[in-house]
Amino acid sequence: MKRSASIFNKEINYNVLVFFIAVYFGLVLNIPLWRTFYEILSKIEVVNTGFVISLPIFIIAALNIIFQIFAWPCLGRVFFSVLTLISAITAYASYQYGIIFDYGMMENIFETNTGEALSYFSLSGVITVFFIGVIPCFIILFIKTKKQSFVKDFVIYKLISIIVSIIVIVLIAMFFYKDYASVGRNNKYLNRVINPSYVYTGIKYLDRNYFTKPIAYQKIGTDAKLVPTATSNGKPTLFVFVLGETARSQNYQANGYSRPTNQYTQPYNMISFKNVTSCGTATAVSVPCMFSAMNRSNYNKAIAYNQDTFIDILHRAGISMLWKENDGGDKGAGDRVREITLKHGTENPLCDGESCLDMALLDNFEQQVAEMKGNKFITLHIMGSHGPTYYKRYPKDHTFFKPDCQRADIENCTTEQIINSYDNTILYTDYMISQLIQKLQSYSDKYNTALFYISDHGESLGEDGLYLHGTPYSLAPEYQTTVPMMMWFSKSFTQDRGLNLTCLENIANNAKRGDYSQDNVFSSMLGIMDVKTSVYKPQQDIFRQCRTN
Repeated sequence: MKRSASIFNKEINYNVLVFFIAVYFGLVLNIPLWRTFYEILSKIEVVNTGFVISLPIFIIAALNIIFQIFAWPCLGRVFFSVLTLISAITAYASYQYGIIFDYGMMENIFETNTGEALSYFSLSGVITVFFIGVIPCFIILFIKTKKQSFVKDFVIYKLISIIVSIIVIVLIAMFFYKDYASVGRNNKYLNRVINPSYVYTGIKYLDRNYFTKPIAYQKIGTDAKLVPTATSNGKPTLFVFVLGETARSQNYQANGYSRPTNQYTQPYNMISFKNVTSCGTATAVSVPCMFSAMNRSNYNKAIAYNQDTFIDILHRAGISMLWKENDGGDKGAGDRVREITLKHGTENPLCDGESCLDMALLDNFEQQVAEMKGNKFITLHIMGSHGPTYYKRYPKDHTFFKPDCQRADIENCTTEQIINSYDNTILYTDYMISQLIQKLQSYSDKYNTALFYISDHGESLGEDGLYLHGTPYSLAPEYQTTVPMMMWFSKSFTQDRGLNLTCLENIANNAKRGDYSQDNVFSSMLGIMDVKTSVYKPQQDIFRQCRTN
């Protein structure tokens, strides 16, 4: 008793107490996280020892920054006591039941009745929470802290603690960024395992469900009409829009890359726009953005998900629409038209149970075209170059660039292997597009056929120490924000639209960064499909100045 009492009699600097709380969270209340890391790293053949040692240091430093920001006199002790108790419960639930406290789990928690909630607790659970939650709460509440002047001691010590933690994180990033990027990209759920990340998802749930006014769905382009040009040959249109994934313009032979990554489409003389920029550095931003009437400068996700896209407007004008999905979802862009999502079952030789090669999108193409009426617009959302498992995006007989990286933990591959694997994905996409063009050519007697391809965002392959994508746009390198934009038109299509390909090719070849972006997609699709509407912006239509009608 005397020893326990002495703990509460000792005085400690308040900011040091907060640091110890961060250490406790990092080492004890994140045991489920360390178990998860162990499971992940045990599957990797070669693990960087320095990276492993840095993990708890990184987590503690990050938690210390956050905790120091919220640590203020009076309410600080109560805040951390409640946080510790709840975190002890979530730590037990995560360790015992493998629960991840993401947004979906928060919905379950807030909608679960008391009986169901209590069913998760047992005597061992109560005892565990008592030792790792209740006892630390008492220590936080009753341990004495030194009297400090607010500015001279309290604020200065707080700033020093935060700055030191930032320096530690920067140093870790300098030495082990590749390892963190690889492990994080292969295991996207990790950020939801960190305790107390549930605070963020909990606030997000409460905000969306109790404090945010729902946005009413807005129809735009309600005046859309299909107005054929004066040169119309009377044939219906068959237009295929290929939505790429993680392809960067710099690795396209058509844009000056030294390797033959476009050897399959070269015979078809596709027009390739150089220096096209993306709306975001992640699919969740770029896809809804480019399909919406908004630009990158005024993009709003909530509005994009509750407003017509150019897909909806084309459909309203009477064009038959189909969306085929092979990349985890249309991000709301194709919600209101017919959609086919590829099944990953191994009964299809192009699928491995987890994903499908993009050539699977061409299965039953002829049948699906036949089922559509009139003018047809088909969107193919491909897996493209989605990483870090680049090697899963192309079959073995399409391994043109060798040696490639045949593993998910790219940190254990050389830069040469990573680039080879990535270039193989670009080449396989090129192959798929060439096969699609051949199919469109076979329809030339019945349809005016065309194909348009653009990627959602680019990718970093080790330049400046960066890998993958998702870097904040203002900090992202051009490798992540410059995307390929290529197109092919049949002879009858160009005649029907009065489209001068020489003019278009000159514009494409001379395009400078900033001239064209995904902002141009919305009006360009409306324009090339001859749909007239008040939401069409002629200045953003890349085809307009090269049409004779």
